[in-house]
Amino acid sequence: MMLIMFILELTYIAPLERIEAAHPEHVAWLDSNYASGVFIASGPKDPRDGAVIVAVGVDRAQIEDITKSDPFSVAGLAEYTITNFLAMKTSPALEEYRQRRPA
Repeated sequence: MMLIMFILELTYIAPLERIEAAHPEHVAWLDSNYASGVFIASGPKDPRDGAVIVAVGVDRAQIEDITKSDPFSVAGLAEYTITNFLAMKTSPALEEYRQRRPA
C-alpha cells in the first residue's frame, strides 16, 4: 500500500486568545495522530497566523476526515488547506515515504 504525503496548512480565523484556550485539546489530537503514524512533523507558522502539519495517508478522504476532527476545526478556529504531493526525493529518515516511479 502506497502512502501519499500531504501538507496540511492551518490558517487561524479566530483571535489568538481563542486558539490558546483550545491548544491543549489540539495537542492531544496531534498526539493521537502521531501515535497512529499519520503525522510526521508539525509546528506553528512564523508569523503565528496558523500552522503546518506534514502527514501521510492512504488517500485524501482519510486526511480530510482527520482535519475535520481537529478541535480547532470543530470550534471554527482554523481552516485547512490540504496539498498532496509525491515525495520523489527524501532524506534517509523519510525514505519509507519516497515515491517510486513505475517501471
